[in-house]
Amino acid sequence: MVTQFVGFMGAYNHPHGLDPVVAGIIGGLISTWSTFAPCFLWIFVGAPFIEYLRGNQNLTAILTAITAAVVGVVLNLAVFFAQHTLFPKAGPDWFGIAVALAAFIVLLRFHWSMPVVIGLAGAVGFPWKVLQ
Repeated sequence: MVTQFVGFMGAYNHPHGLDPVVAGIIGGLISTWSTFAPCFLWIFVGAPFIEYLRGNQNLTAILTAITAAVVGVVLNLAVFFAQHTLFPKAGPDWFGIAVALAAFIVLLRFHWSMPVVIGLAGAVGFPWKVLQ
């Protein structure tokens, strides 16, 4: 979504003769396509060889290291977003912290589905932010 947003904004700000909204939509589509199409291409091309490669110990070790690196990057991004969302420069966002804790509890303790929790958090958080 970030890539799509950047593509939209880049084309919207530099439409080169097109309507800015049309240019933005085209830019968003192109950036999304160029981001995800190669990934899916590698998946479709490489899928038949996965079972064969699974027996290769060197490759398995490399893929394990890559998996660990990806988990680290995702964790770093989660910490970055949490830090800037829950603890902005103006002071802690106690409402955001409460919603995050409630979501954490219902996900882990009561095993609610992720879409339901995200929908409820959005339904509670949106009016709170709009009315402030």
